[in-house]
This record gives sequence, C-alpha cells and structure tokens, in this order.
Amino acid sequence: MRRGARSALALAVSALLIGGGIWGVQRYIHDSQALVVVQCATTVGSVKHTLDPEQAGNAATISAVAVGRELPSRATSIALATAYQESKLRNLDYGDTAGPDSRGLFQQRPSQGWGTQAQVMDPVYAAGAFFDELVTFDYRSMSVTQAAQKVQRSAFPEAYADHEDLGRAFASALTGQSASALTCSLRRTTDAGSAAAVAKRIDAEYGDSTFAPKVQGDIVSTHVADTAHGWALAQWAVAHAQEDSTVSVSYGGLTWTREKGAWERGEGHDGAGTVAIQLASAAGQG
Repeated sequence: MRRGARSALALAVSALLIGGGIWGVQRYIHDSQALVVVQCATTVGSVKHTLDPEQAGNAATISAVAVGRELPSRATSIALATAYQESKLRNLDYGDTAGPDSRGLFQQRPSQGWGTQAQVMDPVYAAGAFFDELVTFDYRSMSVTQAAQKVQRSAFPEAYADHEDLGRAFASALTGQSASALTCSLRRTTDAGSAAAVAKRIDAEYGDSTFAPKVQGDIVSTHVADTAHGWALAQWAVAHAQEDSTVSVSYGGLTWTREKGAWERGEGHDGAGTVAIQLASAAGQG
C-alpha cells in the first residue's frame, strides 16, 4: 500500500475513533442525564427561589394541609418559613442540644405536648399541629417572626425572618395564588409510579373532602372547583413528582413534563376544570 493511501486510511480510522468517542460521551450524558440540575424553583418578580425535591415535597405537604383547612396563604407563608428555619424542610429524626427530643419538620417536642414522637414525625400531623396553634391568635396582623415565635417559642426568634421571602414565594405557588409558577427539573424516574398511591396521598394531605381524585390506569384526574384549587393541586403534584415518579401534570391548558421540566401549552390530558397527573408506567420514563 502506498504511503498516501496508508495516511488516508489512518486519518479515516482516527476520525472514526474520535467520532465514536464523541458519540459515546454524548450517549453517556444522555443516558445518565448527568447534566440535569435536580431542583424545584419558583420565581417572584426577578428573584428565583429553589429547593431540592425532598424539601419541595415537604413544602407541598404543609401547604396542602393549609389549603384543606381553607387557611389564607399568609398561614402557609409563616409555616414554610418556620419549617425551613427549624429543619431546612427535612423530616429530621433528631433534635439539638436545646431540644434533644425535637423531631420532624417543625422540630416539635413531645415533652412540650406536641404529640408522640411518631406523630410529630408524620408531616401531615406536624403541619396540622402547627396550624392548630397558629389559628389561636391573630397571626395575620403579625410579622412572620412574631407569629412563628408565638407558636414555636424558639431561642432564636429573629431567625424566621431570614426565610420570609422563600416561604412567601412557595406559598403563593402551592396555594394556587400564582399559576404555573413552580417547576421541577428532574432526571428520568428509576421506578414506576402508583396512581392509587397518589390519590391516597391527595386525600391524606388535603383531607378527603377537598378533592375527589379518580384513578384510571396510570392517571389520577381530579375535578377542581376553581383555578386557585386547580393550581394548588397541579403544583403540589409537580413538587411531589420526584417521590411519586410523576411524568406529567396538566391543568389550565398547560402541561408540566418531567422531560422538559417546565410548563408548556399543549393538549396533555387536561380537561376543563380538571387536574391530570400521569405516573410512570415503567422505569426510565420522562
């Protein structure tokens, strides 16, 4: 073989190897979704507030309890700011030096009458206990710090104010005051979802008289009375999407998909006055 032909063949082989390497890297990134930044976010004005999916799911649970009790958005804002300060919106199974028996989202202490350890570790119970105390006084005329401190009796009462903006932003979305404001960027699910489990969660968190979810295959559909309830439930579903293996949520002519991580106009499964939540039927969806 002549030298020129050998050189051309070597260049061709090199190009194939390089091209194959690039394709392999691209395929790895696509399959592993290594570049996806996993987070949930809501924006108020020009300010973006973010939580990870665990935190967002807990925020959604707290908000659902408030919506189910027909409490104003202000109550949810106070609760979210409080829970972020107390636990960073994580369901902690430990306390600190000042309160060694503190547990849960609000670090409630069984020794101070908040309930048993098992109860305060239940996010729905813990949120309910917080609101039970909050509604005993005129919290709407108080600052977040004043209201939170009156409930919690913390050693650091001024710290709640640091999270007021975050609490207000997520409360606005999760109580349905701001439409399509909450999004989550997630990787493909590794598990199939359960529509029956999601319907049961809706009843448990909102109370079984707020919505009447129906299950058909991998879809949970829920008729809503008004747009505030519709957007509250739709954004609740997005906030819980990581845990529930949700692949899409539709309401009001918009659909959030796990693949895009954003609300977009489209047909989806949305009907008039209905929130539709579609769960993964197999691992790797979305």
